[in-house]
Amino acid sequence: MSPLSYSYGITANGQTRAQEVSARNAYVGPAPVTLEEYCDAVACQTLEAVHVTQQEIKQAFRNMVIDEAMFEQLGPAINSARSMFLFGPPGNGKTAIAETLVRMQGGAIFVPHAVAIDSEVVRVYDPVHHLPVSEADSLNADDPRWVLTKRPVVTVGGELTLPMLDLIYSEHGKFYEAPFQFKANNGAFFIDDFGRQQVSPHDLLNRWIVPLEKRVDYLTLRTGQKIEVSFDTLVMFFTNLEPRDLVDEAVLRRIRYKIEIKSPTPEQFKEISKRVCGAKGFAYNEAVVDYLLDVKFPDLGVAPRAVHPRDLLEQVVDYCSYREAAPRLSNKMMDIAWHNYFVQEGG
Repeated sequence: MSPLSYSYGITANGQTRAQEVSARNAYVGPAPVTLEEYCDAVACQTLEAVHVTQQEIKQAFRNMVIDEAMFEQLGPAINSARSMFLFGPPGNGKTAIAETLVRMQGGAIFVPHAVAIDSEVVRVYDPVHHLPVSEADSLNADDPRWVLTKRPVVTVGGELTLPMLDLIYSEHGKFYEAPFQFKANNGAFFIDDFGRQQVSPHDLLNRWIVPLEKRVDYLTLRTGQKIEVSFDTLVMFFTNLEPRDLVDEAVLRRIRYKIEIKSPTPEQFKEISKRVCGAKGFAYNEAVVDYLLDVKFPDLGVAPRAVHPRDLLEQVVDYCSYREAAPRLSNKMMDIAWHNYFVQEGG
């Protein structure tokens, strides 16, 4: 007889024990880190250590047409690593500006697969929001409990409700899923279309008062126990509405920076159009852009937006491709694109 001839099997007691353990927690994956270890890691990778200069922010936004005064607001806002309110008419680049700011944070961070809180497990790593710096980093050889990822960017919109901002317990898996802001630690959390959520803007902003001021968040386990978690994320609220129409000043002042993203001036609109023409392979024709600014927009009663040159020229490209013609810029082409793009009375 030798070990090679042994046959192994789970005893009845072993099966009972396995079922008992699975009933308490069915999490399967890399071992979780402790909550203390996680909070220490967040502190070591804090956004407060990220600082940008005037030259760096101008370089980052070199492909966008932005006022000098806007840089004076955006630079200090990102260095604050706190919160930002971007408001103004739709189509003027609020999301593009925010994404550029986040890219400036740079660097990589370690994110744990899961966090252990007493006997409970909270799953943190989310491949949707946590993008490994490389394929090899998704399997950290030094400590497989952690993944080296880019700084996360988590975006939510009108579907956001208050329960989504607390721990989400899985009855099937017997473990918790971390809420959005937890996953956004050491990165950015975008709340798009603020004011259009099912929860009132006042209640939603009240939810952020403690995290934004104290840099900690309080989450609730299913037992009712409250836990304190590090809160290190750049929270950005986007809205097309006037902030004062959404919440009162006492609540609004908790948001450190309120930055209005205005519609482009005629000069800026022309500069945007010139850049889009270059990118699309068009010869720039200022007379056609003047036709839009002086005739088409006033006739429809619509203000020019920063996104209009791109969208209208893409319509022209599509039409010329259909007609098997070389793309060209003319009043006639713009009339066709205009008719397809805007909703007009009488068709």
